[in-house]
Amino acid sequence: MNIDPTLLTDEIIDLAIREDVGDGDHTSLACIPHSAMGRMSLLVKQSGTVAGVEVARRIFQKLDSSAIMEQLMADGAQVKPGDVVFYVTGKIISLLQAERLALNFMQRLSGIATQTAVYAAELSGLKTKVIDTRKTTPGMRVLEKMAVALGGGGNHRMGLHDMILIKDNHIDFSGGIEQAIKNVHAYLKKTKLALQVEVETRSLADVEKALALGGVDRIMLDNFSLQDTKAAVELIAGRCEVESSGGITLATLRRYAECGVDYISVGALTHQIKSLDLSLKATDF
Repeated sequence: MNIDPTLLTDEIIDLAIREDVGDGDHTSLACIPHSAMGRMSLLVKQSGTVAGVEVARRIFQKLDSSAIMEQLMADGAQVKPGDVVFYVTGKIISLLQAERLALNFMQRLSGIATQTAVYAAELSGLKTKVIDTRKTTPGMRVLEKMAVALGGGGNHRMGLHDMILIKDNHIDFSGGIEQAIKNVHAYLKKTKLALQVEVETRSLADVEKALALGGVDRIMLDNFSLQDTKAAVELIAGRCEVESSGGITLATLRRYAECGVDYISVGALTHQIKSLDLSLKATDF
């Protein structure tokens, strides 16, 4: 199943507009003449990595197709307090309807991009890439993963549909790691699906079993110590990709990367973030 991220983004924006605007922004309708035009600026109040500019553009244009954005900084840019990311001109009522929606998206996405950039910088000079997980806000995954990429991280699978990832519960319900891998091989042969296969391992013995069976594109080392991670990388010896996961923090990230793994997955990139402080303010033409 292929998912069009553009379509998903439009659906997310449409839902947000319905949720916030409902049958009308009655405060703005009461205060502002329908034909009145205005201009607003997106101001940065905190240093970080900006994300969501294109999402904001689509929000403004959905509410006012004649709205014009003058973009000064692109998604992924490093920003500091006092920077202006863009100006937007359009019907004042539409600008006011879009204000909180644009900020909600941009502040959260910029927070994710900012945090990801910190993790990515910690891996400078190493081959290892920090990647996200499925620990995302329901309905927001496509945008949050976009923000991770803008911050210099990588994306793991989008969902359950685009990769085989045999996790601990799959293994336990299947009766063991070997049987789970055999079941996956049989399923892929039957369905003729061309999906990458990753298996989660909880011990060096699991790693050896996965390697013996073969047909695995990536082995995840779940909650391994540094010593066992090094030993696992030596066992795998380039036969497939290696991912470390589970309990790895910014403080330990580089040490795990130095063991030689290809990826380190960190759920905190998307589920433990602080939104970047931004504001939209009326400004003169």
